[in-house]
Amino acid sequence: MSINWKGVFPAVTTKFNDQDELDFEAFDKNIEAQIEAGVKGIIIGGSLGEASVLTDDEKITLLKHTVKTVNKRAYVILNIAEQTTKAALLCAENALKYGADGLMMLPPLRYKADDNETMQYFAAVAESTPLPIMIYNNPYDYKIEVTLDMFEELSKYDNIQAVKESTRDISNVTRMINRFGDRFAILCGVDTLALESLLMGADGWVAGLVDAFPRETVAIFNLAKQGRHQEAIAIYRWFLPVLELDIHPKLVQYIKLAEAQTGLGTETVRAPRLALEGKEREKILDIIHKALKNRPELPAGSWGVETEVDVTGVS
Repeated sequence: MSINWKGVFPAVTTKFNDQDELDFEAFDKNIEAQIEAGVKGIIIGGSLGEASVLTDDEKITLLKHTVKTVNKRAYVILNIAEQTTKAALLCAENALKYGADGLMMLPPLRYKADDNETMQYFAAVAESTPLPIMIYNNPYDYKIEVTLDMFEELSKYDNIQAVKESTRDISNVTRMINRFGDRFAILCGVDTLALESLLMGADGWVAGLVDAFPRETVAIFNLAKQGRHQEAIAIYRWFLPVLELDIHPKLVQYIKLAEAQTGLGTETVRAPRLALEGKEREKILDIIHKALKNRPELPAGSWGVETEVDVTGVS
């Protein structure tokens, strides 16, 4: 099993209604907007997806629904963000059982595992499943770095195919390429470093503000890869104040507020998160509204489904 890890892969938010239940009507509207814009995969159950407050049953329900809604028009990637190896193995088993095309994996949560423990954790899941795996390398937020030497060891597992590069060090894209060539696909995981990463050779973009601005995100990626750098830079400069919402502890609330303003979601979050209020909400709304007021006209052909190419190849 394999995934073509090229393009934009939204880390989508999980939608809730006023009864604190999964809101599939709002979720589906956003998914359709992502696919229409030309994304290549949908990642569910990530940090933006409020994975820490979803029950196992809700994760399975969300996965089954997403697989049905996407209907092989893009990959469906389930994030593994667990505290124990046992729970991670069960998550991988359910992912395969209920139709996921691949996995994104965080290191163990809550416990700061050493290099060997982290390696054993990844290896156990890789050996248990045929599903393709993208390692989420984010020492900034999760305090565990997957080093180049660790990737060297992980390279023996054929299904560990990609990295979500979130070290916040642009040079790491070049380090990975210099060390491993094209062995691992590299996807930028930090919105504010995306264009820079793409120009340095990253293959894809695991994006956050794409949830509210799917066409603009895909356009930046496509223009960068087509060598139309000035056009990509122009959109990126307009987008940057909004992209900075992705690197704040309240990124879930900020991005959900942006989704609501663009008609692609709701502000509803699950406690202990609370909806934004007062001056903080006004500040974020001001950023979003300025972007909407000055929203650029996108170059023709810079977004949309590439109908002439089989871009999914999903199982």
